[in-house]
Amino acid sequence: MGGPSRIAVIIPHYNGQRLLEGCLPPLLRSDYPAYAVYLVDNGSTDGSAEWAKLTFPQLQVIPAGTNLGYAGGCNLGISSTTEEYVVLLNNDTEVDPGWLAHLAGALDADPSIAAAQPKILWLKEKDTFDYSGGAGGEIDVFGYPYCRGRLFRTLEKDEGQYDDARPDIFWTSGSASIYRRSALDAVGLLDEEFFMHMEEIDLCWRLHLAGFRAVSVARSLVHHLSGGSLPAGEYRKMFLNHRNSLLMLWKNYSLATLAWVWPARLALEAASLAQALASGNWAWARAIVLATAWMAEHPAAVWRKHRRTQRLRAVPDRTVMARMHRGSVALKYFLGGVRAAAELG
Repeated sequence: MGGPSRIAVIIPHYNGQRLLEGCLPPLLRSDYPAYAVYLVDNGSTDGSAEWAKLTFPQLQVIPAGTNLGYAGGCNLGISSTTEEYVVLLNNDTEVDPGWLAHLAGALDADPSIAAAQPKILWLKEKDTFDYSGGAGGEIDVFGYPYCRGRLFRTLEKDEGQYDDARPDIFWTSGSASIYRRSALDAVGLLDEEFFMHMEEIDLCWRLHLAGFRAVSVARSLVHHLSGGSLPAGEYRKMFLNHRNSLLMLWKNYSLATLAWVWPARLALEAASLAQALASGNWAWARAIVLATAWMAEHPAAVWRKHRRTQRLRAVPDRTVMARMHRGSVALKYFLGGVRAAAELG
């Protein structure tokens, strides 16, 4: 970490000293020569931020004073730093020594690349792809995200099957990714109304609209403990996933595309609701209903976000959609038995 800092590694944090005990030592041993680590303390009450600063004096703590969520905490870290590149890193990750050099190398090699992510494996089973990113984030045209190495709740073992895949992906994981600051200046930061979940996908969509690229860097390796913020079946997580996905469609698609995508997406939401009711998963059913209701109850806010995002547009939807899966990943998974991204075609 000697010399002028070129990369700001920003860790949003709310409680959990044990997580930092696993995250910080390998991070501070990264072999890239010019980076600084910033811990954004989202109002922790357990003394973990103070412990981190005392134990690792080279760490810089940015106090938020309250829990701003993932998006708000990251945005505070970005706006409080000046480095050329920004890394967003979860506090429940463990990095390999060369991870940062490989990520920075990808951005150095091509100015059209605005975001890059490492291969992210699960910390509990280190030969398995992590839920939150895998070997790169993808999405279908109806707004359902998935990863190379993860479809819905199905995780693949890492056997190198995506190492030689085309580097371009649709989104980079909020668990561990690098961004070009000048690109963030052009399209804006994370949408804080998302609070958590899918805000990084929305950000990458805006980057695509502005003509940038996102890539996966297989040589960069990070392990992540998925599900540390909210359990998979928790109502709040399900609500945010559904609401934020719907909001993301309205923000980023043109009205002409929404004219056919939106009815299809609502039909898929109805199918999900039927599945939730049939299985007796009342929390999931409630999340679907209230997420859709939120959209109907906030038309002015949704329209403002749409208009603001469309001003960034440098390429048409057909260019962005060429980077998406053109069918329904949900139908192929639940009805067609597809269990791996490589099987989607």
